[in-house]
Amino acid sequence: MLRCVSENVQKWLESPLGRRVWLLERKLVHEALAQVFGWQLLQIGLWGHGDGLASAARTQRKLVLGARPAPGVGMLSRSDELGIASDSVDAVLLPHTLEYEPDPHEILREVARILSGDGQVIVLGFRPMSAWGLRHALAREGFPPGLERFIGERRLRDWLKLLGFEVTHSRRYLFTFPWGGTVARSQRFLESAGERVWPLFAGAYLLKARKRVYCMTPLRTRWTRRPSVVGGLAEPTVRHRG
Repeated sequence: MLRCVSENVQKWLESPLGRRVWLLERKLVHEALAQVFGWQLLQIGLWGHGDGLASAARTQRKLVLGARPAPGVGMLSRSDELGIASDSVDAVLLPHTLEYEPDPHEILREVARILSGDGQVIVLGFRPMSAWGLRHALAREGFPPGLERFIGERRLRDWLKLLGFEVTHSRRYLFTFPWGGTVARSQRFLESAGERVWPLFAGAYLLKARKRVYCMTPLRTRWTRRPSVVGGLAEPTVRHRG
């Protein structure tokens, strides 16, 4: 079964700090979903309450796939063998899912399989080279709780490229510090100005990629006229006439 997000991190998301992160990510995800259309969107992994992140999707249907029964979760499935037909989903949302799974490559391969042509995937991830990455490295049980690893943005881009995806949009966020519950005025300033002034200090990123479709154009055989032989001599072609 999908491990995804543990109960501990769900409780953390209800804390003042976790709630602040979730509200910011919901805003960014809703903006990223504004141009995503189609029939079906699948969110793999529960992050927060139910389908709060995917609620703004403009697809006809939305489905949350989780590790255990919970409000908003519509399906349980294995991470290495999703119970979804190939080429049947228009968009996939991965809210920190790759960071909680033992084999993130397998998740991405399954995403590539179930996405239809030109289907889109949106990934949320924490940046290793940040204050959030430092706190994760120093925490005994990881931070946020239960998180196994941080996956760098460049590495994720390479993985997506190998699977035939093209990154169409990226955004860095989370410039506030990974401690404290209340939002100080200085932290509000950091979050509002950070993306414009010091993007390298962001604690997280959002990547949006499209599954590329390669069209095969059949090549027609070009027939050439064989020169006829007249009186033992080859008839001159147009190129050699005159």
